[in-house]
Amino acid sequence: MPASNDPPRDRASAPASGLYLKPLLLGVMQNYVYLVGSRATRECLVVDAAWNIDAIVRAAEADGMRIVGALATHYHQDHVGGDLFGHTIEGLAALLERVSVPIHVQRHEADGIAKVTGVSRKELVLHDGGDEVAVGDVKVKLLHTPGHTPGSQCFLCHGHLLSGDTLFFRGCGRVDLPGGDPEQMWKSLNGVLRKLPPETILHPGHQYGPITEATLADEFRENPYLNVPELEDWLGMMGRGY
Repeated sequence: MPASNDPPRDRASAPASGLYLKPLLLGVMQNYVYLVGSRATRECLVVDAAWNIDAIVRAAEADGMRIVGALATHYHQDHVGGDLFGHTIEGLAALLERVSVPIHVQRHEADGIAKVTGVSRKELVLHDGGDEVAVGDVKVKLLHTPGHTPGSQCFLCHGHLLSGDTLFFRGCGRVDLPGGDPEQMWKSLNGVLRKLPPETILHPGHQYGPITEATLADEFRENPYLNVPELEDWLGMMGRGY
C-alpha cells in the first residue's frame, strides 16, 4: 500500500494544560500518529512515526515544538515503517535521518522493530511495563499490553491513553496475525486497561468506525470486546476454545 502524501488531519485540538497532544491522521490504513510532550519546554515525542515523516516534522515545527524522541506501540510496518505487501512505508529510519533521537520500545518488540525498519538496535531504548518516559514536566507511563503482538504497549499520559492497536473505538486489535495471542489480549483488556480511570480519554492507533472520540467509560459501556468477563467465552468469541 503506497504511503499517502496528503497533509495530516487533526482529530482534536491539544488539551488546554501543560500537556501538548496533537493527533495526525496519515496513510491509506487510517493510522493515527501522535505528537505528545510539554508546552513548557516545547519538546515532544512522536508516537508511531510512519507514512509521512516530513508531514510529522512539519506539524511539530508549526507548533513550535522540537522532537526529542519516538515511542513505538508495536512492530507492525504501518506503525514504524518498512515493507508491507510489496510497498515501502516511511517510518523510524526516515525519522532518524531528520532528527537524531532515541526510540523507546517494549523489550519484547525490539527484534521485530529492528528487523522491519532496518534501524540499529543501538538506536532503541528498551523498556518494561510500568516504565516512564519524561518530556519536560510531562511523564508518559508505558503499559505492556500483549495480545496484538507480544510487546504491544499503550501510553498513559495526564488522563489520555494512546492505545495503538490494543484498543480501538468499539473494537480491539487482531489476534490472528503472527505473534497474536487471544488469551493475552483478554488479560490486557481486563487486567490492565479496565483498571484505568473511566474518565481517561482514548486515542487509538487507527480511525476505525463511525466515532472519533470516547472515554474509557464509553468503551466500558459500548465496546463488546471489553464486556466478555470470562476467558473461556472470550476464546470462543475469538475462534479459539479450550
